[in-house]
Amino acid sequence: MSWEDFYRRRDLIDAVLDAAKAGKQHEPPWRAVPEAIREFGGEERLLLALQYKWSQVLGGRLRVENSGPEDAGDPRGGKDDTDQVDAVARAWLSAERDNATLRGLLDSATAASPALRAANDAELRMLAITAGLAEPGEPDAEVTEVGNAFVALLRERRRHPGQRPARKANPLGQLLRALAPTA
Repeated sequence: MSWEDFYRRRDLIDAVLDAAKAGKQHEPPWRAVPEAIREFGGEERLLLALQYKWSQVLGGRLRVENSGPEDAGDPRGGKDDTDQVDAVARAWLSAERDNATLRGLLDSATAASPALRAANDAELRMLAITAGLAEPGEPDAEVTEVGNAFVALLRERRRHPGQRPARKANPLGQLLRALAPTA
């Protein structure tokens, strides 16, 4: 891919996000930018390009939250599980806040797109493992459910930011309590 192709695709993705932000059409916003569908070779591939953009944003936020000079020799940076949960939560909430249109577009399209659903499930597993809520060897379906519950809690926290326990709560314990009825 040439730089010209890269910039054209970037601009088309931005046009799709602008159409989604405007929200005036009754159809998916990418249909308002038919040249994007042609450029990416179909709706499914365009959705995967949007997912890739989100993954880049989220990955950058995770790297910022999970690294520091003291982390050079220790992959966990000497942090306990609570720190990991908090770091992943901050990264996801920050990425979602600054890219709400992109995240909303992906959320609305995930159910209808098998490829996007697979990418979303992989992201949920990555979040669960990065937060220390699951281990890489656990069954994918279970790790996906843990990641899904974690993101659901983050979204609830975003919707009701003032509703926090009076004492400093352990986010890992809260997640485990939330998951208990589903186990």
